[in-house]
Amino acid sequence: MPLLVATDLDGTIIRGDGTISARTVAAFARVEAAGARFVLVTGRPPRVMRPVAEAFGHRGTAICANGALAYDLRTEAVEALHLITPQALAAAAAALRAAVPGIGIAVEYPDGHAADFFYQALNWDVNASIARVPDDVLFARPASKLLGRHFGYSCDDLLALALPALDGLVSVTHSNSKGLVEAAGLGVTKATVVEELAARFGVARDAVLAFGDMPNDLPLLTWAGTSCAVANAHPAVLAAATHVIAANDEDGVAAYLETLFP
Repeated sequence: MPLLVATDLDGTIIRGDGTISARTVAAFARVEAAGARFVLVTGRPPRVMRPVAEAFGHRGTAICANGALAYDLRTEAVEALHLITPQALAAAAAALRAAVPGIGIAVEYPDGHAADFFYQALNWDVNASIARVPDDVLFARPASKLLGRHFGYSCDDLLALALPALDGLVSVTHSNSKGLVEAAGLGVTKATVVEELAARFGVARDAVLAFGDMPNDLPLLTWAGTSCAVANAHPAVLAAATHVIAANDEDGVAAYLETLFP
C-alpha cells in the first residue's frame, strides 16, 4: 500500500467539465483514513485553486506552478518554495523570444501575474485580467513560473524549440494548453518537490504513488515507485507510466485508489 499519493489535477482528477467528482473526493478521504498522505501537484497558480480547496473540504496541501509554490488548502496561504530569479527570468524570456519570434510572455508571481503586450491568454487567465507591463517591470522580481505562448505551434513543437533555447536557464515543459510552454526554476519539477515532501514525511520512493496526464507530469511519474497515466494522457505519459488507468471523465484515479484503499 502506498504511503504517499501525489496527483495532478487538470486532465487527471478534474473532469472535462471542470468538476471534481464526489467519488474522487471520497477516494482521497480513504487514503487519509488509512494513514497515508496525499498531495495535489499542479501547474495551476494558487489564485485559481479555491474551487479545488472547496471540493476537498479545505483539507490537505497542493504544490502549485509545477513545484514553485505550496498552497495550504485549509488556510489558502501560499508559501514560496522554488522561485525563478529576476536575472534568470529575463535571460530565459530573451532566449525564448529569440528562438520563437512573435511569442508572447507572461509571468506568474507568488501573489499575482503580468504579461507583455503580445501574450494571449486562455482558460482562467482571461486577457482583461492580466496587467500588461514593460520588461523592466515584468522581470523585476522573483517569479514562480514563466509562460510563453504562440498559437502558430503545437505544444509539442513549441517545447522542442524551447528546450535547447532555455537549457541551463530554467526547467521548461508543457501541460497541453494551446500553444503554451511553461518554465520553473532550473531543476525544479513536480518530482523534486514531491521528493522533498516524501523525505520530510519519512516516505521511501518505492512507497510513492503518482497520477498524471501531461509532459509536466513526466518527472514525477518516472520518479515515483508506482505511476499511473489516465487513458486520456499524452502519448509520452502513456508510454512512461507503470500503469494505464481509466480516463479522468471516468474517475480513473478514484477507481484505482478504491482497489488499494477499500
